[in-house]
Amino acid sequence: MTSQEIASSDLKKNDKQLDKATDKIDYEEILKTEEKVISTDEKGEDPELEGIPQIVKDIVSMEDNPELPTLTFRYFVLSFIFVGLGAFVSQLTWFRTTYAPYSLFFVQICTHWAGHWMHRFLPEKEINVFGFKFNLNPGPFSIKEHVLITLSASSGATSNLGEIVVSVKDLFYHEQMHPLGAIALMVATIWTGYSFAAIARNFLIYDPELIWPAALMQTTLYRTLRSDMVMDATSKKQMKVFWMVLAGVFVWEFFPQYIFPFTSSLAVLCWFAPYNDTVSFVGSGLGGMGVLNFTLDWANITSNIMLYPWWTQVTGFVAFVISVWILVPMSYFGDLWRGREFPIMSNKLFTASGERYPFQKLMTAEMKFNETAYEEFGPVYMGTYQMWMLFFGYCTFISAFMYIGLFAGPKIWKTIKRLYNRQKRAEPDRLNKLMAAYPEVPLWWYILLFICCFVTMTVLILTQDLYLPWWTYLVGVVLGAATVVPMGYIYAISNYQVAVGTFNELIYGYLAPGTHPIGSLVYRIVAGQCWYRAQTILQDQKIGHYMHIPPRATFFSQIWGNIIGIPINYLVIRWVIDTKRPYLDGTEKDPLNQWTGQNPTSYNNSAVQYGLVGPARLFQLSMYSPLLWGFLLGVLAPIAVYLLHKKFPKLRFDLWNVTIFSSYMEVFYGNVSTGPLSQFIGGFVCMFYFFRYRHETWKKYNYLVGAAADTGYNLSLLCIFLFFSAFKTVAMPYWWGNDERSVERCFGSQ
Repeated sequence: MTSQEIASSDLKKNDKQLDKATDKIDYEEILKTEEKVISTDEKGEDPELEGIPQIVKDIVSMEDNPELPTLTFRYFVLSFIFVGLGAFVSQLTWFRTTYAPYSLFFVQICTHWAGHWMHRFLPEKEINVFGFKFNLNPGPFSIKEHVLITLSASSGATSNLGEIVVSVKDLFYHEQMHPLGAIALMVATIWTGYSFAAIARNFLIYDPELIWPAALMQTTLYRTLRSDMVMDATSKKQMKVFWMVLAGVFVWEFFPQYIFPFTSSLAVLCWFAPYNDTVSFVGSGLGGMGVLNFTLDWANITSNIMLYPWWTQVTGFVAFVISVWILVPMSYFGDLWRGREFPIMSNKLFTASGERYPFQKLMTAEMKFNETAYEEFGPVYMGTYQMWMLFFGYCTFISAFMYIGLFAGPKIWKTIKRLYNRQKRAEPDRLNKLMAAYPEVPLWWYILLFICCFVTMTVLILTQDLYLPWWTYLVGVVLGAATVVPMGYIYAISNYQVAVGTFNELIYGYLAPGTHPIGSLVYRIVAGQCWYRAQTILQDQKIGHYMHIPPRATFFSQIWGNIIGIPINYLVIRWVIDTKRPYLDGTEKDPLNQWTGQNPTSYNNSAVQYGLVGPARLFQLSMYSPLLWGFLLGVLAPIAVYLLHKKFPKLRFDLWNVTIFSSYMEVFYGNVSTGPLSQFIGGFVCMFYFFRYRHETWKKYNYLVGAAADTGYNLSLLCIFLFFSAFKTVAMPYWWGNDERSVERCFGSQ
């Protein structure tokens, strides 16, 4: 509701509830919302409120104004601007080792101001374009326009699923897809995920007890922002802080990113022994262990320190310490898994002699597995660090189900039984009753969308050298669709999205061993990435449900975001590959270890191992067989934590989430390890000290500062691209703070 069109009495009535809710809406509480999910309003004051959790009633408005404008001229202008900017930045940074995400909170803040500015200055004039009439200024900027702009950004201002195939195919196999084919692949994969959302929407969106914690957080931010329409002294100070932080980070990022890269990784140990090989390996944050290494580059810190709860950040830092500061030196200096024979901090593949593995030669002219070449070059090896990552990757997948089953199983089962046995009320709950005023998105829209995507993918598989056996595409579609409801349910109650990419490729490796790696990646997208996208779409639809947005407008905003973003994604992919190829394919070394192509390299390595070589051959090698014990650890570790929690509940062993820990153990720090220590310090300040002891200050400035810093970084990166790379590459001259040999001034061999 807007402050100009809706009576202010409703806002005042909810102010106390909103303040109270804002106190509650920290991530620690959100991650415990399973208890709130099954709670109901037992007071019986209003039958329409029964079944709606109290936390939702505290935050979500139970009133609606169907007359508020939605898809207006302002919506199209602002969505085009902010989706386009986000699609550019997000796709550009996908190729970088570290990056600050394109903040949706930034979109919320800026479109909030821009929308009201447009209402103030645009004329109230009706325009006729080929018989289509619209008003430039149909009244005050409404909250529904505001939400729809952000939903478009959420869907389109991101990187793209198809980027994996398009980039890997070009970078490592020198096969450039036709632009129309590449864009069609991107559209088909994303919209397949959209069509998957139809499978779960009735169960996951319209049931009031499934609160979708992240959607509830976004709703809180919308309500808080709209309640600050009156620019009092506090609001003015908030806006001043926002712009000061944005400007400061924007200017500063030119130093670590271009002028003074020494500041991006402060390798303290190297200052005392810059030419010592061991010290360089231990102290360097660019290809080394990063011990006592700090960073002044926001790209290596990001606003995650202001978003993740403190206990999650502690879990992540402990995982980093164990992974990089303990296991890596144990493996390297103890020669575990032949740790000295292969570059330990590399995510590339090697032969037994430690040379780069020529995986392109493992394919025949028909793009099938070349058994003769495999016998010549031998098994595929990897660094010990990569071995640990695979081990904990297997642990992650199994532990997710074990952990949720043990800690939330009884509550989930109780909820399922209640949903199954519950008789339909004579009247729906209040939220669904409000939404009944709007036409629903017909099921045939989703079916038609899926058919179009299915036909498009089938044509691409048959004509664009995607190397995927057509029948495995059918298997991937079925498995992906079957995963939406159970995984979406877990996400809806816990806000945790289980990663299963490696597991999907393992399945594909047994289904079609010896096929081109690109086929494995296409399968991975269909069977895994598509239902990830479905979960994101469902979450945004839940936001639309909470904010009383017409479902068809929500659906359109999501499609519109992709129409804007996908072509921009493709253009950025082409520019990055054409200008950064030597860094991305490993031919040359980027001084800052940022343009490493870490994402495409990782995807390609997995595809070579599971798709081309195949798990059957892979696990015949004694070096790999211990990795399978990761599945057993994924079963036993959650049980041990659960028993400890039951025995010592006050020690909060439940916060030591095995799945989150294993997920952090999967993170590859081989290119850049300078961030975690600085992140831990920043997280302590933001999410421990200020959250606990300066909570009022935290509420006013935490998200604001995080969004401003991310935005300043993204804009700085954009300007560096435009000024120094887009038209003519302008390299920064070498000097003390930009040493040609090592920007960290770690001159020992690593």
